[in-house]
Amino acid sequence: MKSILITGCSSGIGLDAALTLRARGYLVIATARKEEDVVKLQVRGLTACQLDVTDSQSISDAIAFSLEQTGGTLDFLFNNGAYGQTGALEDLPTDALRAQFETNVFGQHELTRQVLPIMLQQGHGRIIQCSSVLGFVSMAYRGAYNASKYALEGLSDTLRLELKSTNIDVSLIEPGPINTEFRANALVAFKENIDMDVSRHKASYQQQIDRLSSEKSGAVFTLEPIDVTKALIHAIESKKPKIRYRVTVPTVLFAIFKRLLPSRWLDALLSRG
Repeated sequence: MKSILITGCSSGIGLDAALTLRARGYLVIATARKEEDVVKLQVRGLTACQLDVTDSQSISDAIAFSLEQTGGTLDFLFNNGAYGQTGALEDLPTDALRAQFETNVFGQHELTRQVLPIMLQQGHGRIIQCSSVLGFVSMAYRGAYNASKYALEGLSDTLRLELKSTNIDVSLIEPGPINTEFRANALVAFKENIDMDVSRHKASYQQQIDRLSSEKSGAVFTLEPIDVTKALIHAIESKKPKIRYRVTVPTVLFAIFKRLLPSRWLDALLSRG
């Protein structure tokens, strides 16, 4: 039975991936940062444990738990856990930017570093990174998230080159708008770190609050978590996995625009978002 460790399974993309892959016969180790979410995963019949990617000991404990479940091997790692910090860069406390990188970049890097020796020893493995359309194009008020996903893309591309002589593949999944709890979590981070009342961006911030407060994404071509899971399935089951999986029409279009359009034209398009 093939095994996969998935981060960020409390809801959305991670939860859908865990449930879908279990139904396909995989041994899924589903993880979440909060213990109460781990309990919810266990209630749904998933093999689950606590994993906070900002805590080195938590990472080590989760890997040890995973190896106990699998008999010492691990076929796949899906680095999915992340959150989005919104707000203009001029208003963003540097500590908030550090926190964004701790979860979205440094934590994923450390988890990958601890998993790699297992995959190298067993002689195979696949690492799938959940990036974003905002990992290659930028939007106003998403600077912290943009920077973290750009960094993840760079790390993943480099890791792929460094693993070229091994039987370990690295793939990036680049979702666009997906209906998840991501907006609700981003709203919490915004309120914690941004003082909109003293900002020159106050009017624009209200628009951001309205967007993040909605239960469903208002973006055109929004898809569901299962659409990301379909890309994940190809990344772990295909004989030749893609380097990048661009999920949603906006992701595909902006990848094309990035290559073809002058930067100022692309800025004009992105400023409408």
